[in-house]
Amino acid sequence: MQLNSATAMPPASVSATNKPLPALLFTALVMAALFALYFNTASSIVALWNSSETFAHGYVILPISLWLIWRRRANFLVYPPRPFWPALLALALAGAAWLVARMGEVQVVMQYAFATMLPLAALAMFGLALARSLAFPLLFVLFAVPFGEVFIDPLISFTADFTVWCLHVIGMPVLRNGTHFEIPSGSWSVVEACSGVRYLISSITLGCLYGYLTYRTWGRRLLFVGLSIVVPVIANGLRAFMIVMIGHYSGMTLAVGVDHLIYGWLFFGLVMLLMFWIGGYWHQDQPDPVAAPAVAGQPAVQQASAKSHATLAGAVIALAALWPAWAAWSDGANHNPHAPGLALDLPLPPAAPFTRWEPRYTPPDASLARLLQADGGPVAVHMLFYRNQRNDKALITSSNGLTGEKDPYHTVDAERRNEQIAGRQFAVREAHISGPDGDLLVWHWLRVGSHATANNYEGKLWQAWRKLSVQGDDGAAIMVATPLQPKNAEAARTVLRNFLQGQLPAIDAAYDSASRK
Repeated sequence: MQLNSATAMPPASVSATNKPLPALLFTALVMAALFALYFNTASSIVALWNSSETFAHGYVILPISLWLIWRRRANFLVYPPRPFWPALLALALAGAAWLVARMGEVQVVMQYAFATMLPLAALAMFGLALARSLAFPLLFVLFAVPFGEVFIDPLISFTADFTVWCLHVIGMPVLRNGTHFEIPSGSWSVVEACSGVRYLISSITLGCLYGYLTYRTWGRRLLFVGLSIVVPVIANGLRAFMIVMIGHYSGMTLAVGVDHLIYGWLFFGLVMLLMFWIGGYWHQDQPDPVAAPAVAGQPAVQQASAKSHATLAGAVIALAALWPAWAAWSDGANHNPHAPGLALDLPLPPAAPFTRWEPRYTPPDASLARLLQADGGPVAVHMLFYRNQRNDKALITSSNGLTGEKDPYHTVDAERRNEQIAGRQFAVREAHISGPDGDLLVWHWLRVGSHATANNYEGKLWQAWRKLSVQGDDGAAIMVATPLQPKNAEAARTVLRNFLQGQLPAIDAAYDSASRK
């Protein structure tokens, strides 16, 4: 017979000698210290829970984790907590990752680094055997980190592809333009709320928890988690198709407003209920064993002394405090009190207004916008300069974009290009923007210090390096745009290419002049 991890009592020889209360008290002290030292990071997690329904489930993650540990509370008697000093190395790596992310203002990495410190601190205080027996409850806290926005654009594209494919299958005529499409009864757009990212995140979280509680073998657990990833993506595509059909057959009176979000949640609930019901047919009833019973005549594992746990707790807190202290020193060393100024002197005449498009970025410290008449056509130039960056004022952040969700302009497609400009390889991101005053072709890139890049991740790494080396965090986003005629993208590329061949040195000089102030 196997030992029930939630209710069974450990062998008497074990329970008589093991008293985990001192270790638990010092562990609680360490956890409280981590939340105090990284209060701003913890607060940023809660702020995202509050601001987005996608991550509202974060409030229940820690209580669930504690409940899962409580279910296995007998493990604390079978595996007495013992200090595990090698865990300090992993804790130091997590702290260093937090510091680098802090220098680059990569909030999600900061949040994951902080969340990772919690199970690593438990590993240090509990020991390898006990922490291994509580691995899932300890690691479950990582689901509290608000992550998943990176999947929004791919999910939007998949949902649009799937919906249009279903419409073609039933013979419905469709005119598509990116994620916007028209059918005889009306127009539809697949936007962020239709991406299904909130369904996917909820499904993965519930799938992992269900798999842990329902199955005992890793094969079945991983299979169910895999289904919890695939099923909501397909289901969201079906949901979008059904909503279009409801709108079509109701004469665009149903499922065209907030009610289609309600239909979406009802449909998702039915899908998850069906998935859990089917998964229940393969459940495994036998509970996980806590440990093998003590062998007669063999001494029980002794509880470590309170002094050893106190010493380790002090070391963990001191190590965790190192990284916020370093970050505070760096902020002071890198702060530049001077306001930057941008001046761009180009030997080109002004162009007649041809677009009202503006990039949707957080407010910069300095900016300029020019409409210039270049060889072959007009060009719009935008330059946004940032200094002393923070979460609400950053060069590279998910809230920055060429267009906004409620703008009259929207991005149809985008790609990365390598161009030969001014005798060197020059990487840009190319975007096709559609708007009420015509389409645009936009080339944009970043400047961080002396480095130009079209990759946000590379830009963040350069920013982190500059702050770690006390060179400041100056950076700029640069965009050039020109009218785009249908099916003639190469002509627009030629205009931008020729413009940069002559004017890129002056654009670089404008950035360099601002960064020296």
